[in-house]
Parts: sequence; structure tokens; C-alpha cells
Amino acid sequence: MYGASMAPEFLWYIPNTVEPGHRGDTNADGWGTLDYSVDLALECERHHWGGALLGTGWGRPDTFTVGAALAARTSTFKPLIAVRPGYWSPAHFASAAATLDELSGGRVLVNIVSGQDNPAAYGDNEVDQPTRYARTREFMRLTRRLWTEEHVTFRGEHYQVTDATIAPRPVAGGQRPHPTLYFGGASPAAEETAAAEADVQLFWGEPLDGIAERIERLRRLEQRHDRARPLEFGLRITTVVRETTEEAWRDAEAKVAALAESSHAGDRHLDQRRGKPAVGQQRLIDLQQRGDVLDSCLYTAPGRVGGGGAGTTWLVGSAADVIAALRTYQDLGIGHFILSDTPYRQEISRVGDTVAAAMREPVPA
Repeated sequence: MYGASMAPEFLWYIPNTVEPGHRGDTNADGWGTLDYSVDLALECERHHWGGALLGTGWGRPDTFTVGAALAARTSTFKPLIAVRPGYWSPAHFASAAATLDELSGGRVLVNIVSGQDNPAAYGDNEVDQPTRYARTREFMRLTRRLWTEEHVTFRGEHYQVTDATIAPRPVAGGQRPHPTLYFGGASPAAEETAAAEADVQLFWGEPLDGIAERIERLRRLEQRHDRARPLEFGLRITTVVRETTEEAWRDAEAKVAALAESSHAGDRHLDQRRGKPAVGQQRLIDLQQRGDVLDSCLYTAPGRVGGGGAGTTWLVGSAADVIAALRTYQDLGIGHFILSDTPYRQEISRVGDTVAAAMREPVPA
């Protein structure tokens, strides 16, 4: 169970793409501009979101730069900034992130990404999975040391620094020793990495039994490592919320039909599948064999017609339906939620006002 003293974290998603149409979003005016992304961030502040995950990928705007710009134009918004070992060096990143964290008053969150993303385009030659995850462990370990220690000397297989001290330091206080390090991945190598070094293991929208199994396994794995704090858990999922259950399912089925049609037509904005699926993506695809609807309202059909990543499975229903589903994940130990639906701007307010706001309230004893 997520600690009773810890308030759950609720984040939205900002696609961070130059071209409009991401996951079928029909908004086009201003897409890809700073003003448009700032507008989404300000809407998050107004509608009960702590911040937002910023979409990342080679060929998209640089995530750290966008995160810095959004932090400068907001007051409480926390950017969850995705970074890739191989694109950043840990010392350079630790210094940049600590600077932004100090300037923003402690609002930086970090998502460490190990999956491949056209690495040859930015000169990364370490592409086999064991090497990538071994490097990621070193990246997180060294980044944390640079944030919390002075005169750091580190000799790893992938990174080395000598007598390194960064300034300024990230904001620390209370239960926050440094910016939170989120991490995702479902392979054995990814889970070992999370158990050793991550602050939060992110899951995609699996059924309750799958999440429970993975949490139990990760709890066992983390006992093998000298951790300062227990590993926490998060859920990244699409939520289709409407006034009534019937309306939500009608709209969800219409979205799937449009996704299928666009996928057949080769529309890359809607079809989110890319190459050979990673272990976590394959787990979601395999759910379709168990049925279109699992648990109370987990919809698996999107993955069959082109949904990928967090868009492979959706929670569908009224606000009460989706809140009840999220509460069951929370009971398993999930304390961080990253939700989204399109059109992103309109759904920020709908899902924020009806779901995130209610989920922030204490559960009656």
C-alpha cells in the first residue's frame, strides 16, 4: 500500500511534437509553439495536476529545453523531463537539472529512458539491451551522488568522474532528497535496474493481477540492494472519462474505429506502433488474447488497431468508474499517476476536475 502519509502525485501529458495530430488530437492552432505548450502547462495548474510528462523522441523538440521554458512560465507546474543515457552524460545532466531545479524552486522531475530511439542519429553506439541497462544503472547512481555529495570520484564501466562537485545543488527538504528519478521497463534487466537505482518504477496500463505480480517481484529484487528509500510505483495510462458510463464507452469505441481506419490508411500520427515491441509493449499487446475489457474497465482493443505505449490500453467510464479503478491500483501500491486523453487541452480540465481532484481527497476510513 502506498504510504498513508504520502500524497499521490497526479501528472498530465504534454505531447511535445512539432506537427499536430498526436494520437488524434484535433487541435492544430499554435501546435508546437512555446505559447501552446505553456497554455497546456497553465491549464494543468488550474485543474488539479501537479505537472506533466513531456513527450520525447529524436526529431521532437529537446525535452529538457522545453521543460526549462515551461518552468519559467509557470509557478507550480512540475515538468517530468525525459532523458536518455547516451544522449546526455550524467555529470552534464546532473548539473543542468540541479540548476533548473534550484531556479524553479524544486519543481524538476526526471524520467530516465533506456529504450532505443534512433541512437545512431546522435552518436550513441551502445544499442544492445544488457549494455544499455548497465549504463543506465551507472547513470542514475552517479547522477544521485552528484546531487547529494561533494568531491565525487566515480570509476564505472561506462562513466568516470574525478573530484566532481556541482553547483548549485538541487532543492532538498522533507521527503525530497533530490529530483525524483522515474524509470520504466518490463524486461528482467529493466526490473533489476529499477530495483537498484530508480525512485519510481512506472508501469503501463496492465490489469491488476499483472501489476500486483510485478510489484511483488520488484519488492523482492530491491531487498538485494542498499537503497536509502523504498522503491515507489507509478501508472502511465490513457483515461477516457465522460459524464456517464454509456457515453464513455460509446466515445471509446468510436475512437478505436477511427484509430483502425487511420492505421489502415497509414496515418503515423494515430498509429503509435514502432518496429519490434519492447517487453512492456508486448505484455500489453498480449492482453488482447484475454478479452477486450479486463478488470472493471481496462480496454485492450486500442492496441489491436494501432495504439502503442500508454495508448495501448485505456481506462474507460464515468468519473466514478475511473476513480474506482485507479483506487484499486492505489491499493496495490501505486502512488504516482500519469494520465491523458485527446484532445489534450480539453481533457486536462475534464479529467483534472472530475478524477484528479477527487483522487487527491483522503479516502474515508
